[in-house]
Order: sequence, then C-alpha cells, then structure tokens
Amino acid sequence: MQHFASDNYAGICPEALAALLAANDGHVRAYGDDEWTRRAADRLREVFETDCDVYFVFNGTAANSLALAALCQSYHSVICHQLAHVETDECGAPQFFSNGARLLAVAGEHGKLTPAAITEVVTRRSDIHYPKPKVVTLTQASEVGTVYRPDELQALTATAHELGLRVHMDGARFANAVAGSGVAPADLTWRAGVDVLCFGGTKMGLPVGEAVVFFDRRLADDFAYRCKQAGQLASKMRFLSAPWLGILEGDAWLRHSAHANAMAQRLAKGLAAVAGLQLLFPVEANGVFVQLPSSLEQGLRARGWLFYTFIGAGGARFMCGWDTAPATVDRLLADIRQLADER
Repeated sequence: MQHFASDNYAGICPEALAALLAANDGHVRAYGDDEWTRRAADRLREVFETDCDVYFVFNGTAANSLALAALCQSYHSVICHQLAHVETDECGAPQFFSNGARLLAVAGEHGKLTPAAITEVVTRRSDIHYPKPKVVTLTQASEVGTVYRPDELQALTATAHELGLRVHMDGARFANAVAGSGVAPADLTWRAGVDVLCFGGTKMGLPVGEAVVFFDRRLADDFAYRCKQAGQLASKMRFLSAPWLGILEGDAWLRHSAHANAMAQRLAKGLAAVAGLQLLFPVEANGVFVQLPSSLEQGLRARGWLFYTFIGAGGARFMCGWDTAPATVDRLLADIRQLADER
C-alpha cells in the first residue's frame, strides 16, 4: 500500500538504482576521487549552466547545517520562515554546526519570506548584544508546497545582498519546484541571486544523498573539511554520487518530479470536489494541505492511510512521491468521499 505521509516513503527510482548497481564494479578510488563523482558534479554544472562547486553528503539536515555554518560565524544569525525545516525539524543542527548561530524565524503568507520581513529583522537592532543577521535561508518548494517565482527570488536576494546577507536555499524539493514552475534551474538559483543550494536527491528517487551546490565558489573555501569533520565525507563516495548521475542523465529527475506534482494536482482536484473540504494552500509542487474534519481524519487512519497533521500551518498534509500511482490517489479520494457522505 502506498502512503502520503512523506515522499521519503518511496523506494529508489529505476534510473538511480541502475546507476548504483553499475557503480558496484571493481576497485575505485575512495573519498570522491572517482569517475562517478566527477561526472555527477560535471552534470550538475551543466544543469545549472555555471561552474559551481559541488559536494555530496548523506542527508538534508547535514547539507543545510553545514552550508549555513559555512556562511556565518557563531555570533551571527540566520533569517528563516517560521515553518522552515531548519527551524522546526532539524533538532538544532544548524546551531550546532555553526557553533551557536541563532535562527530568527519570521512569518510569511503561504510559507514564503518577503523583502519587508527580512528588512524588519535586520533593522530591528544593531547593537552588539544582538546576534548579527548574516544569512537568509529560504525553502524551495516551501514547507507548505508553494513555489517562489524568479521575480520573488530576485526581490528577496536583492534585499538580502543590499543588507550584506548571503542567501541559502533549502532545496529538499527543488526538483518539484523546477518541474512545477517550468523555469530553468539557473533562473531559480544563481541567476536570481542565490549563493548556495542544498539540492535534495532523496525525495526525487535517490536511495540517500543530497548535493550542496555553491554558486559563489569563494564561500566553499574549506567546505570539504567541514564535511569530513561532520562525518559526511563518504569513503565509498561513488555510491552517493552514482545515483545522481542516473537521474540527471536523460532528465529523469524532471520526469519523476513532474509526475509527483501531477499526482498532487489530481488529489487536489478531487478534494476540492468534496463538500466541506478546504485546501489550505495553492498546490504548486507535490504537497497537498487540506482541512479535514476530525471524524474524516480518524476514518482515514482507521482504513490504514498514513499522513501527517503536524507539518506546516495545520490541517492534513498529503505528499506525493515519484512513484505515486494514479490508482492510489483515486482509492484515497474514494475513501474520503465515502467517509464524507457518512458524516
């Protein structure tokens, strides 16, 4: 049975698995000094149309935390949305790896930061007793499934850079944002002023692994040492990097992400047709948020459906993965309609 609690529930996509198995051949140099890692990094440079620095780590928390630590000192602060994963779901890792940099969480409609919110935080205080703002981190797609457009990003990054801040992007679902917007990856990152991206691989079909992409290569100075110290330098790096090559070649990453987004649209359309149900946010990636009556929520759980109600700004979250089947969406909708009729 497929579920909607998380897109992490899905297995390895065929392209990533094939590349992983192909890499399991003979002896290869360790710690990233291998052909698979070099080719995967070069392919990412082609995807982003720029000569960026690329590092492969095990998971998103490590990627975000180490990237943020590279951008600030312990006495600095990082501006984020109040629903950001770095604030709500990373167990203080960004603060830990930066030796104490503080997160300053602000509100924003539809899970997004605004230039005004950034300006307010930076100008709130300038005395030495306050942790000096140094970085803005934003999530693409956001924690509530919305997507920043290029013009929104440009406005945010222009404000940030004018105020002397660096810009980090948590791209756990960056692939879904690209597929949903139809915009080139470069236009959603460095061309819009983003300094470093944590590009999520796990949610789009990799077995494990994220890519930390520095568009401003000066910021990556000594980053390899950070990865090593944090236990994020894989000795058999080819098994982290090879699956990336599998999904990047032939643009499988975009096809799978577009499918996940399409399944979210299918679900959203069905939910909107059920009397009494209200979608909480625009569906622009692969997540659907809906306000469910408690009786309906309990009924779905009794029928074995798994989904979260503690993520985002309330309501129930249904995440679609690269492998979510149309029949699975339709079964869920059938149960929702039946339970709604019984109320």
